[in-house]
Amino acid sequence: MTATASSKQPPSRVGQEVTHLRNKNTLAIAMLSLSAALIALAAGLVLRTGSNPSSHGVAGASLAVPPLAQVIDQRSFNVLPTVLPPAQSNGTTPFIPPGIDKDSLYAKPFHIYDNEFYTVIGSNPTLALIAKSDKDPLFHEAVVWYKPTDEVFFVQNAGANDAGTGLNKSAIIQKISLAEAAKVSSVGNATGRVTVTTVPSNPMIVNPNGATNYRGQLLFAGEGQGDDIPSALYIMNPREPYNTTVLVNNYFGRQFSSLNDIGINPRNKDVYFTDTLYGYLQDFRPAPGLRNQVYRLNDKTGAVTVVADGFTLPNGIGFSPDGRHVYITDTGINHGLFGFNYSDPATIYRFDVKEDGTFENRKTFAFVDAGVPDGVKCDSDGNVYAGCGDGVQVWNPSGKLIGKIYLGGTSANFQFAGDGRMVICAETELYYATLAASGAVVEDQM
Repeated sequence: MTATASSKQPPSRVGQEVTHLRNKNTLAIAMLSLSAALIALAAGLVLRTGSNPSSHGVAGASLAVPPLAQVIDQRSFNVLPTVLPPAQSNGTTPFIPPGIDKDSLYAKPFHIYDNEFYTVIGSNPTLALIAKSDKDPLFHEAVVWYKPTDEVFFVQNAGANDAGTGLNKSAIIQKISLAEAAKVSSVGNATGRVTVTTVPSNPMIVNPNGATNYRGQLLFAGEGQGDDIPSALYIMNPREPYNTTVLVNNYFGRQFSSLNDIGINPRNKDVYFTDTLYGYLQDFRPAPGLRNQVYRLNDKTGAVTVVADGFTLPNGIGFSPDGRHVYITDTGINHGLFGFNYSDPATIYRFDVKEDGTFENRKTFAFVDAGVPDGVKCDSDGNVYAGCGDGVQVWNPSGKLIGKIYLGGTSANFQFAGDGRMVICAETELYYATLAASGAVVEDQM
């Protein structure tokens, strides 16, 4: 009798065996499909992250290293045969990993500490030295890109002995054309092939330091000079005649100590700026009459309020692309003419920015291994960059060091110039870098 779908009779032995074989085949097919899916998933992860199941996150395990890059295996220096005492190894002595010499660090300046850095640098990053001075630190801070003319502005070091700036004369503002820089991007040493032009601000911005884009113009933090020229925020026209206007120069009638850096939150468009002691510590500003603090200016109402304090020497400030986090550097170990205190901060702090523009949830984001973190910026993916004692260091949004652009000396500040371009100030040297990362959209700060 042939069984039908409605039959209640038990299947024959042959039928049972056929059913069993069918079930085994079905299971085998399912297992093969699952295995194929897992293999495809693993392959996708390797393509996206450059890791594989046996690499345990070691940088460069599965990816081609670009010509000007090298992998730094952090496990190689977890245990050293000799660990030098603090007098010999401290915040002023850049670390050289074992098995790597100084020449190699310079020759391949893009240092990969984690696979995530490949996304930042791309397949062929470049670094060109485009200007140099003997002693005068002409290339210091306030690096800002003005998109309409494709120029980058920056300033001389105010208060540096080799510059003669501070109390005797003001630091100057300068600029370069990125079209000129792009022509020599593949030349390692292109000194003299990019014109550096002095910008005569009028009236003069006295001892400029930090800067940012602001409503189609540029906004500078001037540190001031002596007792009678207060620290102030200045708006400057980025085109001739470079006319300037003071935006704010006091807190309820009291002089700021030494305004340092500026950031504009892309969400609420308010101006945030840091006030610190470097004018006093470099002997061109009086003893402070206010705490070291971070301020907020609502330029619609004119209200100036304090949003954070508790720093040793607050310095750089930068926002995440969505404006929900702010990064503030504390360069406390460097007390200018008073020397160094290595137990003070060389630290980046992160705050959450609330809907009302105030800060909360202070977090220690990173402590740098070389010098101090000065200027701080984010790329469009939220990675965090800071100018440090050995160049530009880069962390992912969770605070993991993923790589460095190694200069072998201090970079106080730098700036993205749109997609894949960066200008780096290194005191007596000026660099132009190309990479894969993009900076924040400048229009968001206008």
